[in-house]
Amino acid sequence: MERYLDVTKDIYKDAAETPNVGLCCTTTPVWAFPGLEVPKIMQQMNYGCGSTVNPRDLINNPKILYVGVGGGMELLQFSYFNRQTGGVIGVDVVDEMLEASRNNFIEAEPQNPWFKSKFVDLRKGDALSLPVEDSSIDVAAQNCLFNIFHEEDLKKALEEMYRVLKPHGRLVLSDPICDQPMPDTLKNDAKLRGLCLSGAIPLKEYVKMITEIGFGTVEIRAKRPYRILDSAHYDTEENLFIESVEVCAIKDPMPEDGPCVFTGKTAIYFGDEEYFDDHKGHVLMPNQPLAICDKTAGNLAAMGRKDIFISESTFFYDGGGCC
Repeated sequence: MERYLDVTKDIYKDAAETPNVGLCCTTTPVWAFPGLEVPKIMQQMNYGCGSTVNPRDLINNPKILYVGVGGGMELLQFSYFNRQTGGVIGVDVVDEMLEASRNNFIEAEPQNPWFKSKFVDLRKGDALSLPVEDSSIDVAAQNCLFNIFHEEDLKKALEEMYRVLKPHGRLVLSDPICDQPMPDTLKNDAKLRGLCLSGAIPLKEYVKMITEIGFGTVEIRAKRPYRILDSAHYDTEENLFIESVEVCAIKDPMPEDGPCVFTGKTAIYFGDEEYFDDHKGHVLMPNQPLAICDKTAGNLAAMGRKDIFISESTFFYDGGGCC
């Protein structure tokens, strides 16, 4: 178990000392905000598979935690919304990556007159035992890190994020997923795990682990094609399709009937009445689409009504709706 973590540290130690543009391949554009300039070196060291920066999470100067600092790009982006000394905490276990981020912040300062390196509090620490106080964080994030962990360690990492979040705080994650069975030879390949490939698990399993920790609301914000592990180059009998997913888990109280998981489903009522009320908090106005969680979609479908349309999951959800 320790071996895969040691291999991962070595990979990212090398990536800190010599930027590796091909290490990860995010298909999410770099956020552009007025007055924000991301140094080229940060973009070259963008070791993620998506983005964890979403403006609607970042109102009212939130206290932000980012685990696995990379080249500091998302720390800089988060600082844009806080701009306070120590307003953003960056945690990493690799000394060389922390040092690279410090140097990159110095380069970012003259390009961003609003930014000061002191806005970011860089801390040496482990995702499995965060050097952060209980219930002190508004927004926590990680990008293409948790997929490296085996199940037991992934559970610990999620529990640590839950611990440090305030009530109703948000955990924003970006990770590879794979809905096909991953061969054990690939799962146990320490280098492939460190390269954010063979640790990909099915989306349902990923969400289940998040909700079992206690997060009452989960939003699937994006799902995009990411990589192919083909049988000609990897130890697999079939080509494996890997996607990247962006998820927001909210530390809401757990509903009695289970978590609200939004996967981009919508309900539309087209009956003759003025409105439809399911008496569970959901009112559908005629031909007015309403975003619904999967639980509500199942309940509405079970009614067997002919005047309610329920869409399939789009896996692109960005707020609003039934809960």
